[in-house]
Amino acid sequence: MNRREFLGSAGAAALAWSATARAQAARKPNIIWIMADDLGVYDVGCYGQKLIGTPCVDRLAAQGTRFTQCYAGSTVCAPSRSVLMTGQHTGHTRVRGNFAIKGGVGPQRRLPLRDKDVTVAEVLKKAGYATAIVGKWGLGEPDTPGIPNRQGFDFWFGYLNQRRAHSYYPDYLWRNTEKVAINPGGTRTDYSHDLMTKEALDFVRRAKDRPFYLYWTTTIPHAKFEVPSLDPYADKPWPAQAKAYAAMVTRLDSDVGRLMALLEELGLDDNTIVFFCSDNGGYPNGAARKMFEPQGPLRGAKGNLYEGGLRVPMIVRWPGKVPAGRVSDQAWAFWDFLPTACDLAGAEPPPGIDGISMLPALLGRKQERQHECLYWEYRTRSFAQAVRWGTWKGIRTGTEESVELYDLEADLGEKANVAAEHPDVVKRIEAFMAAAHTETEHWPSLPGRRRKKE
Repeated sequence: MNRREFLGSAGAAALAWSATARAQAARKPNIIWIMADDLGVYDVGCYGQKLIGTPCVDRLAAQGTRFTQCYAGSTVCAPSRSVLMTGQHTGHTRVRGNFAIKGGVGPQRRLPLRDKDVTVAEVLKKAGYATAIVGKWGLGEPDTPGIPNRQGFDFWFGYLNQRRAHSYYPDYLWRNTEKVAINPGGTRTDYSHDLMTKEALDFVRRAKDRPFYLYWTTTIPHAKFEVPSLDPYADKPWPAQAKAYAAMVTRLDSDVGRLMALLEELGLDDNTIVFFCSDNGGYPNGAARKMFEPQGPLRGAKGNLYEGGLRVPMIVRWPGKVPAGRVSDQAWAFWDFLPTACDLAGAEPPPGIDGISMLPALLGRKQERQHECLYWEYRTRSFAQAVRWGTWKGIRTGTEESVELYDLEADLGEKANVAAEHPDVVKRIEAFMAAAHTETEHWPSLPGRRRKKE
């Protein structure tokens, strides 16, 4: 089945909103995916942070389920978002790095999603949802097939290019296909996070009478560390970077609280499932990492395939459906969101995805269907791969390197490489690595890899 066959005609996708259709669709839950940028697992209080205040996210966890073994789609921004949108891990998804090794658009070699790529937004739109993304996209430059409005989103506001998102005082943001000028003459009047928060809340108000999907992908607390106020940390005897980082996290936390209050005000609280997570592992260096230890006992950080680069906070709240105050060790990953959203919406997942619905686990039931393994790859100067198989974690940091093996149950910090003691496990993980990778011209693997054509 191709993309056109799956999505159907434009008229079918748009739906005719008769009174009957509206009544049927109203029974579907609203879906909100909140994703912070470079927030470490241990940056929020409910995971153990002691210095940064996150009362609203902590309340979200108390009212929902906190997952301790949820994984990002990748260790950096763009591929993690591509995995989230397509339900395919980095061995299959279209965008596998922030910059293409070959090809791509412009001097930064950004690779956009294609018309034939099916996103979660397209599937939910076909199922009758109003769809919006607010924040950072990173999967399509202007005038390419990858822009949000061509990938299933009715409304879009924020940054297309993730490099531009490094500044919180840009000269423009995008609203759909139009540039919105802000901060004229280099002034620092409009803080982008605040503008995007307003747009996210306004979308919820506009969409309140029909089921909606909001993908709120904040740029906080990604460097550079800019924030209008250092409160409530201005007087702390901390390095300037640490104060700014903490203030950014707390600002995000307060805005999560504003969203939750709005859902309650509009009477949407009980019929809205909210996910809160980060796009990849936390900040890799500097005063913020030294003081707040965003990865806690995990090895590594953003930019590598150890647990600190891949494991993210994940809180899911849906009153009366998702158990409150529960902590789950269910292992799952971003590519599971698309089929889970389909399950929530009563929609059919597209063919060729790697994810499985985690709805049973979210609802506190037994998750009968499980992944045999989870897979990641990341191509920069070398071609790195990682596999999670049960409690085993295998990592190969370069094509010519041997597989490192860790038992996460006994060694969460990945300190003791036990590959020599378990050659049978290493052999199985090497087989997973070979089977999960599909070759792509834009991120070619290096000599020595067995190749399959995309």
